[in-house]
Order: sequence, then C-alpha cells, then structure tokens
Amino acid sequence: EYLNISQYKEVPGFADSGPDLMNPLLEAAAQMCEEVLFPLNEVGDKQGLRYEGGKVIMPDGFADAYKTYRELGWPSFTCDVNYGGQGLPDVLNMPLMEMVCSSNLSFGLTPGLSHGAYNAIMMHASDEIKRKYLPKMVTGEWSGVMCLTEPQAGTDLGLIRSKATPNGDGSYRIEGNKIFISSGEHEMTENIVHLILARLPDAPKGIKGISLFIASKYDINDDGSIGAPSGIRCDGIEHKMGLHASPTCQISFNGCKAWLVGEPHK
Repeated sequence: EYLNISQYKEVPGFADSGPDLMNPLLEAAAQMCEEVLFPLNEVGDKQGLRYEGGKVIMPDGFADAYKTYRELGWPSFTCDVNYGGQGLPDVLNMPLMEMVCSSNLSFGLTPGLSHGAYNAIMMHASDEIKRKYLPKMVTGEWSGVMCLTEPQAGTDLGLIRSKATPNGDGSYRIEGNKIFISSGEHEMTENIVHLILARLPDAPKGIKGISLFIASKYDINDDGSIGAPSGIRCDGIEHKMGLHASPTCQISFNGCKAWLVGEPHK
C-alpha cells in the first residue's frame, strides 16, 4: 500500500506481483521468521561460535534453519529466471530481509550478503562468470561474501595491499589478508563465493587502483562440481557484541585462482 506497487505493473517482474501474491509470500516469510529464526536467536547468543582448525562451527540449529530457508525458496524468489530464480521484483526482498534480520541478525547476514554478492555479479560480471557461479548462489547451495577490509587499512580501502597477479590464462593469483569478513567461513553451504578487492601489478595508488575479483572456497570443476580447496583459509574469528552467532572471519588468500569482475582499477 505504501509503495503503491500496482503503478509498476508494466515493469518486468511486477505484472504478477500484486497483493494476491505479495501478501501470502510475506505472511509465509513472517511465519518462518517467527517459528524458525527467532527461537534460534537466543540459542546463538548463548552458544556462540567455535573455531577449530580453519573451520567455524555454528550454534545448534543454524545449519538446519539455513536448509529450511533454502528449501522454501527464499534465496531465489527475486533472482533472475535465467539462473534459476523466480523473477519477482527485488522490492520484495527488502521486507523479507528486514524480517529475517529483525528476528535473527546473526543468521540474516549470510543470506543478506549472498544477495548483495549476487547483485554485484549480475550487474558487472561476464556471462561466463555468471553461468559458473550464479545458479548455485540463486538456489542458496552456495553463499557469497564481500572481502574488503584489511588489518592495516580499516575502512580506508585506498590502503589495501592484497595483490592479484595474472596467471597468463585470463585468471589471477590472489595473495593477501582480510579481516571482519562476515560469514567468511561456515559449514551451512557447500561452497562460499568471495568477492575480493585487490590490486593489479600496474594499479595506481589509492582508491583509483582497486579491482574486484571473484573466487570461491573450493575450486569449481568444468562440469560445475566442487573441486579441491582453493587456497582461501579462515585464520580465526572475531567476537561481536550482540552478534555471537555471526562468523566474522580473518581470511587469508594463499594463491587462490580468481577472475576479474568488471574493469581493471574500477
């Protein structure tokens, strides 16, 4: 009612998105948040996370909750139909994520960051990269994260030192360290897609010399199956006040293979 959705019915994706569809969808989302996610908020706050040899152990129930979230189709419902999405307008994802994060923010950061990574890939990556990563991200089988902050840089991204060296085959070798990477490591999904800020050898200084790259926790074989570990490692976790169940990770990139997203230095 507030957004007067009916005025957009000529826009692709909105034609079938009137109240008859939107209301039941948001009611179902509310029910999931009330019955599945909100009860876990206290569990996650009390148990917190465990870090064991490069792996993050989530509190009891979080993996099952994510499986439920995925099986109900919530990761895909506002994603592009060409990659397995349901094609509904992204405006519907906003109230969903508001409810998810209001009921359990530690949980909500994982699908929220995944959707942000999906949007960046959709807008700026090549068709080859989209075909490689998006279908499993849309279903929620893979999650996505943003790897920006570094120990010496904080929020001043112009000071990042992570480097990307061309391999000669169109891919790049990423080396460097990141901190405060929310959902950077967990076992709720079978793979984690990393969007990484790094510098090319000829990069200008400061923020004019930052490029975006994509890699994943496990390499992806030509047939789309999961391969060997890529060289992305979680070296520890931070402990956030009020977000005890959100895996905020220290991540090292040890020569992992990555691909450029968008233009160099842009």
